[in-house]
Amino acid sequence: MRILVTGGAGFLGSHLADRLVADGHEVVCIDNLSSGRLRNVERLAASGRFRFIEADVLDPLPPCGPLDCIYHLASPVPCACREDRPVATLRTAAEGTRRVLDLAAEAGAVFLLASSSEVYGNPRTHPQVETDAGRVSPVGPRSAYDEGKRFAEALAAAYARQGGVKVRIARIFNTFGPRMRPDDGRVIPAFIVQALAGRPLSVHGSGEQTRSFCYVSDMVEGLLSLAGSDYGGPVNLGNPDEVTILGLASDVLGLTGAAGGSEISNRRSQISIEFLPPRPDDPVRRRPDIGLAQRLLGWQPRVPRAEGLKQTIEYYRSEEPVA
Repeated sequence: MRILVTGGAGFLGSHLADRLVADGHEVVCIDNLSSGRLRNVERLAASGRFRFIEADVLDPLPPCGPLDCIYHLASPVPCACREDRPVATLRTAAEGTRRVLDLAAEAGAVFLLASSSEVYGNPRTHPQVETDAGRVSPVGPRSAYDEGKRFAEALAAAYARQGGVKVRIARIFNTFGPRMRPDDGRVIPAFIVQALAGRPLSVHGSGEQTRSFCYVSDMVEGLLSLAGSDYGGPVNLGNPDEVTILGLASDVLGLTGAAGGSEISNRRSQISIEFLPPRPDDPVRRRPDIGLAQRLLGWQPRVPRAEGLKQTIEYYRSEEPVA
């Protein structure tokens, strides 16, 4: 097939592009390089089946030729948009998604939207299930990303109803692996960089809040399976293995060989943790119910968190400078 990946030079997009090219597809990648990096995809050019276009989905899209499928991953990194890019984040979710949906309608292509678990906000249910309408503050510091993803879902659903676009919606929970930028604000690269540099790990709040982390190769499998299905409703993609942030810190400290990695308990003064004020509107618990993905797609994550962390730590040791 001939496939467009917006945001294809980013962390998740580049891993998806790798897999698509390896499977024999022709891939066009659009990225404005605001958070993506050419180094993530430059080796794909040698395949003869990959084309990179530096462009922003907020601008008129360049000619891409015939397309069978579009993976719309273009979006600012969630943590960065809270502080310095809220307007651009909302515009990308609204105007950018509309432009890409128009392209899908014109090409008759399947359109897969990379939505987010952030649409649930501080969730009403646990684990989070697709029928949960979510509980998001429209004016809080997280609202640009959260409401942007909610609007993008609504827009995609409207195009499906009104224009017959073949829409797929992936609600992506925390994903990690090699190529995450060390400075993007997400917890796993932050912890790894701090541990490798011998600095305390920064934990916001008590650290008892939970998250569920999915390794990137599993997420790519989920996206491929969803795009190849006939299901138009939202589908949770994530790893239901729930861990506290303190538990994650313990994992990272242990796997990097940093002092105190096995001592996270009530003896906080003996471990390498720096406690910071809690982030506003930070969800207390986050875990996906993946029953729909299991039934519909036959998909579930297979890479244990510890193994994924080992692979990610090795990447930072060999590829990324420790800032």
